[in-house]
Amino acid sequence: MSGSVTGGELVVRMLESLGVRTVFGVPGGQTLSITDAILASSVIEFITARHENAAAVMADAYGRLTGTPGVCLATTGPGATNLLTGVGGAVRDSSPMLVLTCNNAGENIHRDDAQNADHVELFRPLTKFSRLVAHPSALCQAVEEAYLNAMSGNPGPAHLDFARDTIEGPVADADAAVPEGEHPMRRWVVQRPRADVRALADVAGRLARAERPVLWLGNGCNRSGAGGAALALAETLRIPVITTFNGIGTVPTTHPLVFGALSRMGTRLSSRVMADADLVLAVGNSLNAVSTGRWRMDLPQVIQIDLDPAMLGRYYGRRTIGVVADAKATLEELHTLLAGRADEFSARRSAWIAELEQAEELWWQEPGAVAPAHTDGLSPADVVLRLRSSAPDETLLIPDAGNPGVWSYLWQIRQPGSYIKPVGFGNMGFAVPAAVAAAVAAPERPVVALVGDGSLGMSLAELETLVRVGGRVAVVVLNDAGYGNIRQEQIVHYDNRTIGVDFGPSDYAQVARGLGLPAERTTGLEELAKHVAETLEGRTPALFDVPIDRSVNAWTYPAFRPYEPEEG
Repeated sequence: MSGSVTGGELVVRMLESLGVRTVFGVPGGQTLSITDAILASSVIEFITARHENAAAVMADAYGRLTGTPGVCLATTGPGATNLLTGVGGAVRDSSPMLVLTCNNAGENIHRDDAQNADHVELFRPLTKFSRLVAHPSALCQAVEEAYLNAMSGNPGPAHLDFARDTIEGPVADADAAVPEGEHPMRRWVVQRPRADVRALADVAGRLARAERPVLWLGNGCNRSGAGGAALALAETLRIPVITTFNGIGTVPTTHPLVFGALSRMGTRLSSRVMADADLVLAVGNSLNAVSTGRWRMDLPQVIQIDLDPAMLGRYYGRRTIGVVADAKATLEELHTLLAGRADEFSARRSAWIAELEQAEELWWQEPGAVAPAHTDGLSPADVVLRLRSSAPDETLLIPDAGNPGVWSYLWQIRQPGSYIKPVGFGNMGFAVPAAVAAAVAAPERPVVALVGDGSLGMSLAELETLVRVGGRVAVVVLNDAGYGNIRQEQIVHYDNRTIGVDFGPSDYAQVARGLGLPAERTTGLEELAKHVAETLEGRTPALFDVPIDRSVNAWTYPAFRPYEPEEG
């Protein structure tokens, strides 16, 4: 770096040193000093989104998939506020993100300038860190602090708001401000705490003494990469593994000890596992409302392992034993302590596991699990089951909020890290922008974006972004001409009265083709599976508009209803 350097150039050089390789955003007048510096960068690519919310979702998904901060950029006022929903998804689902907004000149912030807004206060409730940077000398330290907040502890979004004159003006001593090569912070920021030795011994003893302990993995296990360690411990203890909705993808559901996800709307199988438990080892699991039916679930004693001390015992405090530690490291250490007793545990618990395996076999055979052909469109259950059978094992499934996520219970996870979904914030319009980010992060990976027509309407223009990015992406639209999940809830809870949930007829294949994306409207299951498989093997994304049977209700679907023990 030599000669005159602007604040925007300094910001970009700092991002380069911290390993940032992609920025998603929508440019505006206040952002130009940063986007111009990105143009000159040899390592950072700028991906233009069609809406700032989509840019935030792309950054969220990129952070989940890579473990490094996704970065989004927007201009002042409406540009910044459009980011908020996507940022909310990242904070609720613990995705590392750097949120960059560019405000008016420092002297005019909080005055009646064009598009004036207090970005710091707007973003504060939905980020781990939010700060105005109004002097060039603070730029480097501010970027470092934001990166530290995004990556350390429980990851999440960190926000920086740059005053326009700060990034457009020159910076003194810029050469000394940016480290040469890789920033040293990258080498230690991912360090995580290990459990106290005495606490570990106590947990190991309780797991050994329990008759039917259950391992319940949450999002923290995904973030920690703890799947292998979880399976090793489960195999030693001979105990079942279930996940939260946000924990899906931590372990393959094809493993004989994995019995799916337990959440507000499912499943009969996973709730059967929990009903048997006399001890729950909840790892990286906040025991939030989505997982526990808004805390109506009656749990036995809980051992809760989490990076965040404030999560331990927050909801089930009187029956919780808390351990502040990293998920992967703790599971590995527990396995080391208990590995020598595997034969003992197998003798005590194999009969129980055999019962659960039989229950799992029956669950997949339920009449509602593989439905017959429907005359009013395809069953979404049929669509998910058939696509899973034809998609490669490494396929990344990205279901959107609402019914696509519920139906994804029927998608077998064959490889860890092959599933992401908006859970904590439930923000619609996630799947298509997230698929863009997935294609950017790993262009060779096959991706299925499973999206309802309600969510597609909130992200439709990003199909054009997907065309520009490319990739092995199949966008499968479950088209029921409305907000299906809410319609079905009205039918179940409001005596079939519905309001505000129905659309007019829409041909999304025709719309997609108008945006340059190959697309077709498909009513045949085998035809759909064949063409999706071809897309996943090819180089060009495509969209498949699939009319579905509106009568197949996720709220009453037999396989998703909770387990009810037999009386007597």
